[in-house]
Amino acid sequence: MMQLVDQEQINWTKFEQFLRENIENVPPGELQVKKFTEGYSNQTYLIQIGDWEAVMRRPPFGEIPPKAHDMEREYRLLKKFNRVYPLAPKPYVYGEEESIMNRHFYVMEKKEGVVIDDSLPPSFSDAKKYGPIISESMIQSLVQLQAIDCEKEGLMDIGKPEGYLERQVRGWMKRFERSKTDNVITPTSVERWLLEHLPETRETRIVHNDFKLNNLVFDASDPSKVNGVLDWELSTIGDPMTDVGAAVSYWIQPTDPDLGITAVTNQKGFYNRREFVEAYALASGRDMSDITYYVTFGFYKLAAILQQIYYRYDKGALQDERFKYLYQSINNLLEMAELTKNNRLL
Repeated sequence: MMQLVDQEQINWTKFEQFLRENIENVPPGELQVKKFTEGYSNQTYLIQIGDWEAVMRRPPFGEIPPKAHDMEREYRLLKKFNRVYPLAPKPYVYGEEESIMNRHFYVMEKKEGVVIDDSLPPSFSDAKKYGPIISESMIQSLVQLQAIDCEKEGLMDIGKPEGYLERQVRGWMKRFERSKTDNVITPTSVERWLLEHLPETRETRIVHNDFKLNNLVFDASDPSKVNGVLDWELSTIGDPMTDVGAAVSYWIQPTDPDLGITAVTNQKGFYNRREFVEAYALASGRDMSDITYYVTFGFYKLAAILQQIYYRYDKGALQDERFKYLYQSINNLLEMAELTKNNRLL
C-alpha cells in the first residue's frame, strides 16, 4: 500500500472495508489514497483500487464553525443535481462512522480531466490562445446550470428563495462581525451600501455558491469542454446573479493587489472582468443593470470567508503559516468592494 496521508486521523483500513460493503463493483486490489491540493475548506482525497477511482470529501481538521462543512447535505444535493446537471458528480455513499474518522464524509464519482488553479496544464499552456476558450467554457457552464427550471425539476424544497439575497447579505455581515480582528478594517461603508441598495430578485435558480474556475474540471485535451463542476457544499436555490458576482470577484486581473487567492486569469488572453460580464450577458440574456451590486457583494463575501479562516489562525485554532498575512488580502478585498460600489472597477 502506498503511504497514506493523515494516518493518525483516518483509519484507512476501515474506510476500505466501508467502501467494499457499500459500493458495488469495487475491484480487488490495494487501496491507494492521494490528497488533493489543500485549499481553505474541505479535505478532498483521490481513492484508487485497481482501475477503480472515486473521490472522498470530509470537513477540514481542527475546530470548525457550527453547521459549516455539512457533508450529508452536500451528498443529498448531489443526488438531486446530478440528475438535471450531469456536470455535478454522482454521489456513491455517505458515512459518519467514528471508527473510520472523526467527521462525516461521502464518496462520489471522479470527474475525469484537469482542474485549472494557478497554472495552465501543458496540453493548453498558451494563455493567449486558450484563455478566451477557457473563459467562455466557464461562462457556458454557469449559464447551463442557471437554465434549469427548479420548479419543473422538483427542486424547490432544497432552499428558501424568498428573501434569499437579503439573508445572504445580512448573514455574511454577521459572520464577518463575529470573526473580526484588530488588523482588519471595518467595512461600514460597504455594508451600509449593500443593505440600502438591495436589488429585486427576478428569478429563482440553482445557486452553486462557489462557482469559480478551480471548481471546474476541464477535458484534458479540449478546454472548450467542461467535464465536471465540484464543491456543491453551499449550493441552494435563490438569486442566480449571486453566482455571477462571486465568479467575477474570483476572476483575478494582473493589476489586482494580493487578494489571498490564486488564478490563471491574470494571464494575457483571459477575459478581464468587464469582458466576462459582457460575455455572460450575451450568453444568458439576463438583465445586468445590477451587476455592480452583485460583484460588490462578491468581494465582500470573499473577504468574510477569508476572515473566518484568519480568525481561526489568529486564535491559534489553525497552525498553518500560509494564513499569517491573510489579513492584508482581506483588507484588499474590502477595498475592491469599495471601488466596485463606486463604479471604479467594472
